[in-house]
Amino acid sequence: MEYRVTDANDIDMLMDVRLPMLRIVNDLPADYIFDDELVVSSRRYFLEGDQTTVVAVDDGRCVACASMSYIEIMPTFSHPSGKRAHLMNVYTEEHYRRRGIARHLVNMLIEDARVHGATEISLDATESGRPLYESVGFKASEECMAIDIQQL
Repeated sequence: MEYRVTDANDIDMLMDVRLPMLRIVNDLPADYIFDDELVVSSRRYFLEGDQTTVVAVDDGRCVACASMSYIEIMPTFSHPSGKRAHLMNVYTEEHYRRRGIARHLVNMLIEDARVHGATEISLDATESGRPLYESVGFKASEECMAIDIQQL
């Protein structure tokens, strides 16, 4: 198994993994066609966004991926740099699950967040992902509230 950080040469591979992953996570049919805006914006973000994506490649094929998006907000007392990170798109193909692959990718990204100077990493967890995140130190928070302004 090869674990590595992706670059622009990996864009097609990343999109080939992202779209099926989104179908599974969102319980969509296998033939669901995504809106062009999502596809184009995802490609652009992989190429130009402040992010790091790591993959696990087996025999030339990507079998798992994970991304860390970086944001900067106004500094606070507990986070004086204002640098934060958000873990996303942690996905392992079904046949490769329960082998520590996702844990390895998440740990790579936690170290990357340290290098980027982030003082906090957030994530949105599925029920199946919670045990992994808890095992590497993530804790549920009751502090955060959110609003989906598209629904207003």
